[in-house]
Amino acid sequence: METPRPDVWSLSRLLAEDLGPTVVWASPSVRSRTQAALPFPHHDPGEGIGGDTQTLIAVGGGTLLDLAKRYRAESAPGLRLVAVASIWGSGAEASPIAVMNEEGRKVIRMGSAYLPDVRVPWTALADSVSREAAEAACGDAWSHALEGFLSPLADAAVQEELASVISEMLALPIGRDDRWFEASASACRLQSRASVGLVHGIAHTLEGPLRAVQPDFGWGHARLCSTFLWPVLSLDLSLSAGAASRLEASGLEVAAILDAARRVYLEEAYERAIPLLEVHWPAVLRDPSTRTNGALVRAPQIEHFRRRAFAA
Repeated sequence: METPRPDVWSLSRLLAEDLGPTVVWASPSVRSRTQAALPFPHHDPGEGIGGDTQTLIAVGGGTLLDLAKRYRAESAPGLRLVAVASIWGSGAEASPIAVMNEEGRKVIRMGSAYLPDVRVPWTALADSVSREAAEAACGDAWSHALEGFLSPLADAAVQEELASVISEMLALPIGRDDRWFEASASACRLQSRASVGLVHGIAHTLEGPLRAVQPDFGWGHARLCSTFLWPVLSLDLSLSAGAASRLEASGLEVAAILDAARRVYLEEAYERAIPLLEVHWPAVLRDPSTRTNGALVRAPQIEHFRRRAFAA
């Protein structure tokens, strides 16, 4: 079944539309630019917006967009939600999924109520993104595309569409490129019709503990996905001959995909994360994302990560 898609507006159309009473939530990193370009009241993200508000414009990364999606779904179902991604990677602006932090764990909510009404590509917002953040965002997009493609819940139609997206992504550089916005939006939208896997199980489980013990390293979802995509993809290919076969049957070269995963890999991050992965491995195995991984993962597979078998 085709997933509904948000309407896609240009920034000029957003400014020309009659939106009614409107409020903007914007991430601190882009707030000065949104205040200059969007002539609407700006409230702090998560702050109440008033009962007469008809449109909420959320501008930021996946965390802020998911917050806005949850607010609209659970507190203001009649509200028009306009999602503007400030960086590619999460694809939250195109997805009916919201991932929230609740009591130190990730909670995934899904349904049409969480899908924005409109998304606005405003690629210039990413002009000042650091090289490290840009590369991590690419890893986030790659994780959605590959885990969605390899998911046991992906039907032939989803695999076919994701194969096309993956082919496009193989032609993109790892780093700053405006084309990543559309690629990551497509990858996340299609992944929502299947599932994710062990990369996300690791990211969801380790993000909180890593931030607690290494608060200055800049841990986040995208960095964890980038760090573990190559190790997990290598594991999946070793556990399941069908994984490589499905890729190749769709005209995708396994070697090229492994190379892309290797290019977003972060060695320092892996060295910092592996001790906590060992400690939290049982929780990783219980994570709902891990349970829909493209290959069955059990307790002994921690040795793959401990021995760095992917780099052999």
